[in-house]
Amino acid sequence: MAGGKKKGGAKNVVNAARGQVVAGKGKPWGTIIAVVVVLVLAVGVFGYAYAKISAQNAAQAALAQWQPSDSNKDPSTKIPGIVIKDYKSGQHVQPTQRVAYDQSPPFGGPHDGFWADCQGIVYKTAVRNENMVHALEHGTVWIAYNPDKVKGADLDTLKAKVNGKQFMMLSPYPGLDKAVSLQSWGHQLKVDSVGDSRIDEFISALRTNQYEYPEVGASCDALGPGQFDPNNPPPFDPSKPGPDAVPMSGTGAQDATNEQQPGMPPASGAPSGSTAPTTTSPSS
Repeated sequence: MAGGKKKGGAKNVVNAARGQVVAGKGKPWGTIIAVVVVLVLAVGVFGYAYAKISAQNAAQAALAQWQPSDSNKDPSTKIPGIVIKDYKSGQHVQPTQRVAYDQSPPFGGPHDGFWADCQGIVYKTAVRNENMVHALEHGTVWIAYNPDKVKGADLDTLKAKVNGKQFMMLSPYPGLDKAVSLQSWGHQLKVDSVGDSRIDEFISALRTNQYEYPEVGASCDALGPGQFDPNNPPPFDPSKPGPDAVPMSGTGAQDATNEQQPGMPPASGAPSGSTAPTTTSPSS
């Protein structure tokens, strides 16, 4: 009996030890949960990145139809609300003259002999119409906005479309009848919201569209202090032009013969070898 008890006791000890071993091999739930969380986060990150890339590709594909080509020279004609007018180019006025523009903001007609800087510049103040119109003649898209309606994040949205991009410029336009107005030579589109998809369509269709602006190859560099200084541009004049203003017919304006910067190819209609004006009066 004593031996039996001893044997049974040994079995109990062995069984207890086995139970402890079995209990010690429980599933590492903490590790599993951590792995699952990491996987879920990874899927979320990759999913977001994929969705963002897909959205960007879709946006680029959507804008492709607005790219000009030999068979579709002016895609902007299909943009709802666009206004298109035919203006004579190459008519210059003096820095002291005003033009009786037929549109506000203007998008064609006689203009100052010195163009506004259009190298992706964001003007903090409203700029003289006559200089801004000249930049349109060089293939620029000018985005004007009503400073009373476009502020904060909305203004940042417009700045992102312009800042650092060649042949683009942005400026406030006091009294503008819409929140935003886009201009290229002979074209204008006014919209109520900075989120309007037609803004990008306009830019895609008309920025440096060689079929729709007069001076293909013209420079966007400003000519500097005394001519056009982007750091101190001539101010916008909101008053109505007086009776001495140059009419849209160009009476009183001078026909341009050259306005290129050295090293740039001549503009359409400009003689080969022409150079930029170097005095404070515009070229004639």
